[in-house]
Parts: sequence; structure tokens; C-alpha cells
Amino acid sequence: MQPFTLQDGIVIPIDRPNVDTDAIIPKQFLKSIKRSGFGPNLFDEWRYLDLGKPGESCEFRPLNTEFVLNSPRYAGGSILLTRENFGCGSSREHAVWALEDFGIRVVIASSFADIFFNNTSKNGILAVELEEMVVENLFNAVAAQPGYKLKVDLPNQTITTPDGSKLVFEIDAFKKDCLIKGLDDIGLTLGHIDEIKAYEERRKHEAPWLFPSIN
Repeated sequence: MQPFTLQDGIVIPIDRPNVDTDAIIPKQFLKSIKRSGFGPNLFDEWRYLDLGKPGESCEFRPLNTEFVLNSPRYAGGSILLTRENFGCGSSREHAVWALEDFGIRVVIASSFADIFFNNTSKNGILAVELEEMVVENLFNAVAAQPGYKLKVDLPNQTITTPDGSKLVFEIDAFKKDCLIKGLDDIGLTLGHIDEIKAYEERRKHEAPWLFPSIN
């Protein structure tokens, strides 16, 4: 997983509460478990005017020009600003894969659904919870200034606005460490590979009947 330290990016506003995982990545795209290739189908039903199909190229699909992801104003954005209870609904990890594949590294909201929130840090995305009034102020600032950018500093747990103001956010120390080091669950396990191998060798001697020879 890609380590996270600093992200300086354009903010994309999704001004809707209770955005569920089926809106983030519709159910028909869940057949694949490759963890990549989902970016073109992020918010598929809001982004396009037709029904998306797995494996279909999105290059010539009709776009909903009123949806923010299709606006040149937010092109290249890497920070998603949204409302409360983001990522609710079913517990599909594909929702986070789609955000990451699109290029989103930070999601800011006043609250998140628990499973989605836990999935973000395991896939290199920083989910930041801020007070509702702070989120409202950010929405107003994004609307007033094209190309509005934020600088998110995970080691110092700050968000810097274009005028130099700083917002402080909280994050679990373990999640913070994993994000900075780029460690998902597999990476954490592999960090103990020597101990795992030593245990397996020891068990072969302690309980040889569990390791029958294969001819």
C-alpha cells in the first residue's frame, strides 16, 4: 500500500449526506477482486447517464455534466469533501478501492460509517472527521474559489487552507502509523515473517503429526 504523509490537492465537493457504498461503486462491479480498475466507475450512477457494465470502457459513455467529477473545475482532485455518515450501507471494500483508484487520498466528512472508516486506512486513504460547522465552512470556501486546495499533513495532523489557517484533526495512533509506513494487514503480518517461520519450525518438532510428509 502507498504510504501517506502529505497531500496537497484540489478539493472535490460531494454535498450529500448518507452517501452509501452502492453509490460509491454500484453492485454490478463487485465481481472483480483485483483491487484496481474501479476508478472509472466511481459514483457510476451519478457520473454517467447510462447503466454501467463490468468490463465496459467508459471512454464514450454519456456524462452527467452536472456531477462534480465531470467538471473541469475539479479535474485532478485528490481530496473529497462530503457530509455526515459517508460510506454507509453494505460493507464492500470495493468502495475504498474505487476512491483510491480514481486518485482520492483524503476524505473529509463530519462522520463516517464504521466499516468504511476502517477500510480507508487499510487501503492508503486518510479519512478525516471534522465538526459539522468546519465542514460547512470548507464547502463555502470550495464554492467561492475555483481550484480550492488543501494541504493535509498526517504526521502533524493538520490541514492547511489557502489563507494559511490550520485545522487540527484526530486520528488513532495505530492507524496513523500504518498509513505513514504504508502497511495494510498483509504488510503488518509480513513484518513478523521471521517469528512466523520460527514458530512453524518449532511446531514441526513439537507436533510432527500435523505436518505429514508429501511424496
